[in-house]
Amino acid sequence: MAVAPLRLCNLFPNHTNLNFSLFKPNVLSLTSFSPSPSSFSSLSQKQYLPLHSCRCSSIAPVSTTTYEFSDGSAEVELRLKLGGLDIRSPRDISVDTNDTSLAIRVLRPGAPITLIETNPLFDRIKSSETIWYIDDDELVVNCKKQDPDLKWPDIMESWESLAAGSSQLLQGTSIYLVGDSTEINQKVAQELATGLGYTPLSTKELLETYTNQTVDSWLLAEGSDSVAEAESAVLESISSHARAVVATLGGQHGASGRANKWQHLYAGFTVWLSQTEALDEDSAKEETHKSVKDGTISYTNADVVVKLQGWDPAYAKSVAQACLSALKQLILSDKKLPGKKKPLHKIGMSW
Repeated sequence: MAVAPLRLCNLFPNHTNLNFSLFKPNVLSLTSFSPSPSSFSSLSQKQYLPLHSCRCSSIAPVSTTTYEFSDGSAEVELRLKLGGLDIRSPRDISVDTNDTSLAIRVLRPGAPITLIETNPLFDRIKSSETIWYIDDDELVVNCKKQDPDLKWPDIMESWESLAAGSSQLLQGTSIYLVGDSTEINQKVAQELATGLGYTPLSTKELLETYTNQTVDSWLLAEGSDSVAEAESAVLESISSHARAVVATLGGQHGASGRANKWQHLYAGFTVWLSQTEALDEDSAKEETHKSVKDGTISYTNADVVVKLQGWDPAYAKSVAQACLSALKQLILSDKKLPGKKKPLHKIGMSW
């Protein structure tokens, strides 16, 4: 069964305005973009990338078209190759932007060719200040960034650009995945760790290695309270770790399923991977608001929630992308958040 993550951001119990959007994992505009793992000081250098249109209104192939992207601090620049498209004047080109999207088309009677269409962009732009012109066989588009301090690895928000851009936002802060499914937490944690260059950790694997028994047999022998207490001790031991993605135990037998066991989870950003039967955005949003209002689910302590319509391990990377997108929005709303993520026992707080 395919999974479509529904992304909910800024999930705090006392917040009522949640950023929400439907995320379609099978629509990625740049499938072959491979950013350099080097530091962001190199992002001002121009990158030449093969272009694959996300949605195209013409059957004309555009896969050989390339573009050049650069981040100049206050603005980003896109240079799109137009060779072979028989562009005779600027009137043959349509460049449509709003604060979060960009669409470039070659106008043809009855069949315009979409060269690039991305929504969302990596971050917001000042669309009213966008300028574009034709330079020889290139279309040049300059977009003013709303946040000049944020470096853009690419023009659009994709798995690759999010993975490359998250290091400047997370600042080494670890990520904890919570939810009812241990399997989902583990699969998504592995993808996140691989993309970010973080260390993947699984409390289930750590517990089983330490005790030389499975969690299931432990539950049968000693009960869920014992397992939750042990996982809480594991979380305490790894709460001082930086650059880790931690998959926690799912369900009520895990520490994250109990509100009084969350103290060590606050050492990093927490993401609630929540399965839902909601068929649309409004229903999923209402479902989450109800969970927050009721206060009966400990997972509402999480920083963000990603709603999953079903589950298929093949889409773990798409869920990971939704996690990074939600975390990006959260951190951009308060850039001091990473510095606030500290183990509570180290700053004099306890339960």
